[in-house]
Amino acid sequence: MDVEEASCVLMARFVPDPEVLRLAEALGALRRERGLSQAEAGARLDMTSQGWGLYESGRRPGLFRPDVQRRLTAALEATPEDLALILARTASPASDPASSGVESRARVFEPAPAKSLSAAAPRRLQLSSDELAPWAASGVVVEYQPGVWPRRGQGCVIETRDGGLRVRLYDHADADTLHLLGSGALDQAETLLRSEVISLSAVTARLDI
Repeated sequence: MDVEEASCVLMARFVPDPEVLRLAEALGALRRERGLSQAEAGARLDMTSQGWGLYESGRRPGLFRPDVQRRLTAALEATPEDLALILARTASPASDPASSGVESRARVFEPAPAKSLSAAAPRRLQLSSDELAPWAASGVVVEYQPGVWPRRGQGCVIETRDGGLRVRLYDHADADTLHLLGSGALDQAETLLRSEVISLSAVTARLDI
């Protein structure tokens, strides 16, 4: 048996720990929310789709390491905090969040209970200005899906802690800031502190009513 065959046998016999599997599945869910394939996510780290897939299957070591989590989530324009939120949505009530193994910091977005989030119906909001024209003009109704993170260039609805709702085009995010387009002009950049945000939802349709 050569080295490659031996590696395949060892991989086939390897059974990930249940906690590793939960974390790996959360990573996969976070990637899908960002609208990326395994190949696209892996390419951002000079990694093959197979290499990324090993993390999502729980068959690659290091997923509990904070530096690995920061590297993987950064490729998804997210943070370990976002990974923790995905994990919290799928955790059973008896689960202890302290045992999740996800790097912990103060949580910015409070997740909805798993049942209500999965059953959340699309919502609608009518625009009252032309600041997003020609993407969407005044009077257009946007339909958005709570719990679904937008892709780059996709419309989004932002609920802020002061009770406001903003419609913008999503650009990217880092640990502390959301980067958006469309405040007065589509080519005008806008930043928003994540501490000011309650929820960020992807726009799934524009309706002329």
